[in-house]
Amino acid sequence: MKSKWWLISLLVCLAVACLSPLASSSPDGLERVAEDKGFIDLAGEAPFQIIADYVFPGIGNEALATILAGLIGTLILFGMVYGLAWLLVLRKKELA
Repeated sequence: MKSKWWLISLLVCLAVACLSPLASSSPDGLERVAEDKGFIDLAGEAPFQIIADYVFPGIGNEALATILAGLIGTLILFGMVYGLAWLLVLRKKELA
């Protein structure tokens, strides 16, 4: 079970990515605060956008598009972190 911690973590992250967009009608807390406090217009454009505003071509349902964007982002980030951990363990074994 100890070696399968990553699988349990991935399943939890995917579940959270699926459920979190449904938790609030205004899920982006930082953007909401900026609107409420009146400084949203000071925000600059992002230098790049992988999934801009959680919109996917061909998906008309906004909730589904947001969930899909969360799942893709979760998988990308999890893959990067898992790969980094794998490299660190490999390097540690080589040094030992």
